[in-house]
Amino acid sequence: MTVRDALNSALAEEMRKDDKVFVMGEEVGEYQGAYKITRNLLQEFGEKRVYDTPITEAGFTGVGVGAAFSGLKPVIEFMTFNFAMQALDQIINSAAKTLYMSAGQISCPIVFRGPNGAAAGVGAQHSQCFAALYSACPGLKVLSPYDAEDSRGLLKAAIRDSDPVVFLENELLYGQSFPVADEMLGDDFVLPIGKAKVMREGSDVTLVAFSKMVGYCLEAAEVLATKGISAEVINLRTLRPLDRDAIAKSIAKTNRIVSVEEGWPQCGVGAEITAVAVEDAFDHLDAPVERVTGADIPTPYAANLEKLAFPTVEDVVRAAERACYRSK
Repeated sequence: MTVRDALNSALAEEMRKDDKVFVMGEEVGEYQGAYKITRNLLQEFGEKRVYDTPITEAGFTGVGVGAAFSGLKPVIEFMTFNFAMQALDQIINSAAKTLYMSAGQISCPIVFRGPNGAAAGVGAQHSQCFAALYSACPGLKVLSPYDAEDSRGLLKAAIRDSDPVVFLENELLYGQSFPVADEMLGDDFVLPIGKAKVMREGSDVTLVAFSKMVGYCLEAAEVLATKGISAEVINLRTLRPLDRDAIAKSIAKTNRIVSVEEGWPQCGVGAEITAVAVEDAFDHLDAPVERVTGADIPTPYAANLEKLAFPTVEDVVRAAERACYRSK
């Protein structure tokens, strides 16, 4: 099953299950979605459940937040999370904080979803990872799926959740196919929010990542195995609340950790993982924490420079080797 089909089926099933769920965003209806995630939803559910909006993120995000306050369950699609910067006030000041500021009287069951991070050849303003920004905000839950299982199970969980959820997908993964188990296809299949998944067991070093970088870590683990290094790969799935126990448990086994992300290094997700390693598992560390991140620059447009701005499998391998004192 492709990630695209996993997301589409999750949306359709939750809309059939609960008539309070509706979809809103640019080109989600007549055009079937910019990336076809909302394919056939307008035909099945009609214009009162699938709303095409003008190009006004602040406007339709605010409408969605208000609908959530009134008891509906909106799923707001951003054509890219770069465009969601227009709606940060609605997401962070309205959706994330109102439950607290109303003393628990007004909840906001809403999902903000769309592609996050770099695609290819779209320049600095359309190539940003917002994982660290959103995961720093109390009141939000932040999910970032990797494969079809993640995408289907986490999106269904996000829609059913009573809190605002930021759902960070990756454009380059939409068309990628993954094997799926039969139980994953059931209407009631959901994954728990706040729980990471060990994708590969290992004993020498932990590789921890989210979204597309999980695939890079799995590839790196294969390369490392040929060099006699056994790497454990953790798929975070949820960035807020972060599964600190899974990280600490893995460090206790491997004694080394490498965090991998596409985002910028300063105040990034890897910086938080480093803090977790030091605060929760310091006595188990046999080497400094290694971070693999995007370059600390606006993303270049030129293809040759863009390639140098983001992590590669080779970068992950080298970082793991340094952690294991196999190279400098």
